[in-house]
Parts: sequence; C-alpha cells; structure tokens
Amino acid sequence: MFDPAQLAALAAVHRRGAFDLAAADLGLTPSAISQRIKALEEAAGTLLIRRGQPCTATPTGLRLVRHHEEISLLNQSLASELRLPTGPAITRIALNADSLATWVMPALAAVKGLLFDVVIDDQDHSLQLLKAGEVVGAITSHPDPVQGCDTLPLGALRYRATCAPGFKARWFPMVDAASLARAPSLRFNDKDRLQETWANRLTGKRFPLPCHRMASSQGFVEACLLGLGWGMNPDQLTQRHLASGALVELVPDTALDVPLYWQFNRLTASALAPLTRALREASKQLQT
Repeated sequence: MFDPAQLAALAAVHRRGAFDLAAADLGLTPSAISQRIKALEEAAGTLLIRRGQPCTATPTGLRLVRHHEEISLLNQSLASELRLPTGPAITRIALNADSLATWVMPALAAVKGLLFDVVIDDQDHSLQLLKAGEVVGAITSHPDPVQGCDTLPLGALRYRATCAPGFKARWFPMVDAASLARAPSLRFNDKDRLQETWANRLTGKRFPLPCHRMASSQGFVEACLLGLGWGMNPDQLTQRHLASGALVELVPDTALDVPLYWQFNRLTASALAPLTRALREASKQLQT
C-alpha cells in the first residue's frame, strides 16, 4: 500500500512540472515534497520522477499518478454518496479547443464536487493522452474505445470554410487548388488538419496551404473577420457573422462534420457519471 500523501506529491510534481509549484499547490515546502517523492521511490524501488524542466513521471511513476487520481475520484464519489464532508477531486480531462469554446462549458459548470484540470488537444490526438493515463476522460474523434475505457457518441461539430467578403474577392476569383495554394489560411497548431482535409475533399488533391498559426478558437473567427486568412470555423461561432454578411463561405454548402465521442476510464465511470450525464445533455445541440 502506497502512502496517499506521497502519491499526491508525485501527482502534483508531474502535473505542475516543478517541485516548487507542486509545493505551492499542496501547501507544503519544496523540501517536504522532495522528501515524499524520495520516500515513495524507495518504497517502489525505482525512479518515479525525471528531474528536469519540466519534471515528468517515469512510466512507473505515471502509473502511480493514474492510481492516485483514480482513488481520489472514487473516494470523492463514495463520500458524496454517503453525504460525508470532502474536498473536490481534481479531474484531468482532454478537450478540443472548439468544443470548449462552443458547447462544453455549460456541462462543466453543471457538475459539482470536481475541480477540472483541462488539457487542450486536437480531437484527433486527445486519445493518446487517455492511452498514456494522462487523463481520465477525453473528447475525441475516434469511436473505438481505448482498452479499459467506455465511449459515448456526442454528435458532431459542423465546420465551414469561412472568410471575410473582401478576402474572398481578393484571393478567390475561383476556389480551386491553385487559389487555395496561394491564399493565407489559418491553422490552430501543427496537429490541426481541418483546412487540409476540406481542401482535399473539395479539389481531390493534396497540397500544402500557406498558413498563420493561431491557437485560439475565438482568434480564428476574429482573424477571418479582419481578412487575415480563411479557416474552418464551427457553426456555433460564426452563424451570426454569416447571417450578417461579415463572413462568407468559401464554397456554399461544403460543411465538414467532425464526429465527437466521450471516452472515459471504466474504473472511474461511476465517479465520472455526473460529468458524463452533463456532457450528454450539453451535446444535444450537436445532434440537431
């Protein structure tokens, strides 16, 4: 049996990436955190934290971090069921930025007794965080559940290739492969492939797109409004701009639907049930 306080120290160092930040979170001194990690490593008989900038857990350490967070969730769920006083459990989940900016926030606000540590990652890649045990749940575009996890379909986010009317007039006398290869596009980060996917479906060709990198859902919309580039924006963020004419579709009626699934650790499914219910309810707007 591992000491819960030592496990909490290990989790805090891994999540925060530094002993001093972990100490601040737990109300301890960095020396106390170091002593707890050392004692836990002696008990486990192996290195658990790679000291560096940032500090990260080793594979064994990460398994213990996951164990700590699973137990914390289960303890919080049991305390709530028995109506015992308890502090909120920290719940680390992976969300794509566009879901967070459009429909997920009301679901998080509806859940009591949990503190969310939200990791932002592309819906095509968040599954890797779940596989690695970095999170207990993830919104992903992959329907097949990770081993030890359950999956719940949520619907789909609908994206449209949008830009300002003046931008379209300048860069797109015709929307084809040649014009798309010249016009500035927007990309959330290197994992973002929505623009390339849409262009490939439209033209039947694969080619690089010149792009601005901008890791902000709202920033995407603002950049399109100001004529900085074109990008794939979710309907929820652009409907009023399309209705007013401030934005236009590059090619009408060429929406791209991205299916979304909630995958979550089966061991903590009961503890995550309030969040799962809230996500199911909030996602109804994606299914219309």
